[in-house]
Amino acid sequence: MESIRIAVNGRTDIGQVREENEDSIHWHADPEHPFAYVIIADGMGGYSGGATASRIATETLQNRLDNLLEHTFLSCSPEQQQLILRAALIEAIDAANEQILLTKSTHPQFSQMGTTLVVAVVWQSFLVVAHLGDSRAYLWNHYGLQRLTRDHSLVQEMIDSGQLTPEQAQESNIRNHITRALGVSSRAAPNISSWKLTENALLMLCSDGVTEYLDDHAIERILATHRPALECVYKFIDDANRMGGRDNISAGILEFSIQPEVVAVESANSITMRPAKEDVTVRKEQR
Repeated sequence: MESIRIAVNGRTDIGQVREENEDSIHWHADPEHPFAYVIIADGMGGYSGGATASRIATETLQNRLDNLLEHTFLSCSPEQQQLILRAALIEAIDAANEQILLTKSTHPQFSQMGTTLVVAVVWQSFLVVAHLGDSRAYLWNHYGLQRLTRDHSLVQEMIDSGQLTPEQAQESNIRNHITRALGVSSRAAPNISSWKLTENALLMLCSDGVTEYLDDHAIERILATHRPALECVYKFIDDANRMGGRDNISAGILEFSIQPEVVAVESANSITMRPAKEDVTVRKEQR
């Protein structure tokens, strides 16, 4: 038998140039169930507008996810729970989009605001990721790094059509032009994907304040070598700031591990407790 442990951490930073942090981040791990999530939104739309849009997005999703683990959900089968979780994400994203549009209509100073969004939720060994825009989600395990999201951006479309290489896209002056976001049309159109986690892994979510400076190779190197794993968020922010910090910077880490259950071994004289497999994980207290 095996048990699942999930730990999570996240940080946001204003960077070196901007006068306001338009990013918003929220993360949570349930103390009683194998349930955790990270939400990152990167707002746009001028003074206070971007910050307002990203805050609406993260708070709306947070409220929906925090109320997910009620009796009906917990009594459902695993297959039903997965469907409920996906539906809850879709409903929350739609609600966030509607709230941003309503705020724009009643506050003319926010008429240009919108926000990207990326969210990763783990329940048991089920992972679901939703996103709009160019905030990203990655998964790292002993096989290497996998990008779980595809940017909704002009440069990504140009990469896909062969007009740009990824290296050229990194230097393009239109790299920040996104093609999907919350709060720009009446219908939100997120990409939602799901997977089953079968081994230890790190999930990393970030705004483009990280990926403006760190390519996939640099991200993989940090996730593979920087320990404790949850403190990678500080490394990503420090590196982006050191390299210029032109944008707000947000990063979240979700550490998923499958642990051997503790088993009882009885001898003639005593009962001792030991893990079914040797556990050599060294953990440091979280900041």
